[in-house]
Amino acid sequence: MKATDTIVNCLENEGVEYIFGIIGKEVIDLADSLSTSEKIKYIPVRHEQGAAFMADVYGRITGKPGVCLATLGPGATNLLTGIASANLDHSPVVAITGQKGLEQQHKNTHQYLDISKIYEPVTKWAVQIKAANTIPKIIRKSFRTATEGKPGAVVIELPESIAMENVTTKPLAVTCLPKCVPTAESLNYAAKLLNQSIRPFIIVGNEVIRQNAVNEVQTLIKQQGSPVAQSFMAKGILPKGHPQNYYTFGFNEKDYVLRGFEEADLLIVIGFDFVEKLPSEWNKKKVPVIHIGATAAEVDEYYPAQVELVGNIKETLTLFLKNEITAKPWQPSGDLKTRIEESYSIMEKESGDSSLTIEKILHVIERVQTDETIVISDVGSHKISIARTYQPKHANQLIVSNGLASMGISIPGAIGAKLAAPEKTVICISGDGGALMNFAELETAKRLGLSFVIILLNDSMLKLEVATMRKKFGDSFGVTFTNPDFIHLAISYGVKGVKPATIEEFEAMLTEAIDSNNEIVLIDTVLTAKA
Repeated sequence: MKATDTIVNCLENEGVEYIFGIIGKEVIDLADSLSTSEKIKYIPVRHEQGAAFMADVYGRITGKPGVCLATLGPGATNLLTGIASANLDHSPVVAITGQKGLEQQHKNTHQYLDISKIYEPVTKWAVQIKAANTIPKIIRKSFRTATEGKPGAVVIELPESIAMENVTTKPLAVTCLPKCVPTAESLNYAAKLLNQSIRPFIIVGNEVIRQNAVNEVQTLIKQQGSPVAQSFMAKGILPKGHPQNYYTFGFNEKDYVLRGFEEADLLIVIGFDFVEKLPSEWNKKKVPVIHIGATAAEVDEYYPAQVELVGNIKETLTLFLKNEITAKPWQPSGDLKTRIEESYSIMEKESGDSSLTIEKILHVIERVQTDETIVISDVGSHKISIARTYQPKHANQLIVSNGLASMGISIPGAIGAKLAAPEKTVICISGDGGALMNFAELETAKRLGLSFVIILLNDSMLKLEVATMRKKFGDSFGVTFTNPDFIHLAISYGVKGVKPATIEEFEAMLTEAIDSNNEIVLIDTVLTAKA
């Protein structure tokens, strides 16, 4: 059996369903082996960055590694942004790239780059296969590494000379990762600190979703009775109407939730990733912390952890909740919750006008969404509005790129989401800048017969950069452009394109697109300019 057949057998053994990628000469043996697989569907994409984003979102929704493929040189470097984004957002991804044969790597060779070295800073592990008989070990370790602790990205470099070698080794057994829990002493001490506090505030991060601990966190919140805030990527852990929900924090401006943190005498931080926002920006008063997470706390003077409950969050909270926990129902001063709701436009108001604003669009989405709706946000000023205003019904149903904050994720991300959860409605929201970065993946989606909705915010600018530059310099430069006719562009891909003039038309078009659920619909939306 040739080496690439063994790779495919190992990937099947790991439960891989899809591989997203672009084939080049150095991976044609792997492509040949994939062509005979009855368990893995290979999906040709239009750009390697799109492949990485698809694998990223697929991994976030399923909890198992998404897999992508590229050839050497520019193929590998095109993957880089998507892989780095997945790694910073702690999404499990395994990427395979081609490489020159071992006998050529000592030369200044056409398209040769040291891929492993390039990827080392942006992955959990980057490895080159140097001997064909190590393939089962490397594949098994890659999938384990991608999912254990804080998940992330792994890159496997396949030299062309290895791909054709004969291999007799077989896939290794897939075993469950051990679930570690804190010591009884640590759990008891944490309960003591919590019971001694007067004004605890609970902070919830995305790791709660990754470790399937939403129910346990909700139970703690109910018992505790204190206020709760969620990171951008953890939205949906509490429903919109929950009395303890103080919504989202992590903004550069008007982050009113932080006033609640400042009044607290203890922060219970559960599964929060520093990559979303450093403690120096949200705990300036150095309020004491109970750290609950899969890995130890990072040393930081603004993160003064009094006790660390390190281990599987679901199992940790199950044990922690066996302690007698005293309820601490309190509210920050100044009716902070109402102020947040008004400032963030969380509650819809009857305005009587038909203007198309991002807040109204988000409220429409809230009205028409079901328990099975996934929203994917691209990066731009609208992402900030979504983080403030939009409230998903459940956890892991709002997908954002917040670690690397990479534009271009929404359309390929919608493909990954729809393949991961075909029964769910998928809506992606993108600015025109992010959409055109990977617009070609509409051909991929159409070829696959997928259905989802694209809300394209059309303003011919990088709006966040325009606002930032105007605030600092009084003017902007280099951040505006012209756009194609998006309706005709969509039609050229076989995609339905519509253009609302009012918020009522937008709601009707969105409702129709969701109800039909049998095609891709692009809603070209020109936002009403603010006076």
